[in-house]
Amino acid sequence: MTILHSSLGPNPRLVRMFMVEKGLEEGRDFERVHYDIITGENRQNADYMAKNPLGTIPTLELDDGTCLTESWPICEFIEEMHPSPNLFGETAKERAEVRKWARLFDQEVVVPMTMGFRAGAGRPMFEPRMSVVSPEAGAELSAMSDEKWRYFDSVLGASNHIALGRFTFADLLIFAFANFGFTVGWKIPEGADNLTRFVETHNKRPCAAIWQQAE
Repeated sequence: MTILHSSLGPNPRLVRMFMVEKGLEEGRDFERVHYDIITGENRQNADYMAKNPLGTIPTLELDDGTCLTESWPICEFIEEMHPSPNLFGETAKERAEVRKWARLFDQEVVVPMTMGFRAGAGRPMFEPRMSVVSPEAGAELSAMSDEKWRYFDSVLGASNHIALGRFTFADLLIFAFANFGFTVGWKIPEGADNLTRFVETHNKRPCAAIWQQAE
């Protein structure tokens, strides 16, 4: 059976949320192995490091032993294996639109947001394991991220979908990282009422329950 190597954090939870949206069930369609990333279990487990030498999570281990890494490509693989309901677009034009917004969000929000967290509140956990920027640079990166959150708020306008007028991977990505932010003390920037509404709306989706589960 397919195995999802998982943990806390936005990327593994993004994949789990995607699976929920696809109607895939743990125990029926895949098994899940959990790692304690707070203690660095993923990088201390020789078996896991053999599957993913970078030690990052998630990893999707297929029946033939192939190990897929990085949350976005894993979600695209799942989409191809389980095309309905469609979350990346049904045509080349739609897929380009969804990927455009997902890539913009990944570059303009996810990268500075996560780097800022690692340099600030997450510094005690990350500094012994990887290179992190200075606390001052981390604060600047967090501010840059918030600026782009406001941009996405303006793009949303009165809609609860960033692309195609329906729920897509791009929405799921935004929703996942908003929830990640909430778990580490981040708040939606003041005045970003469209984002607040977006989050409140999608909190009603079954996949949102993953952020309330203890692990």
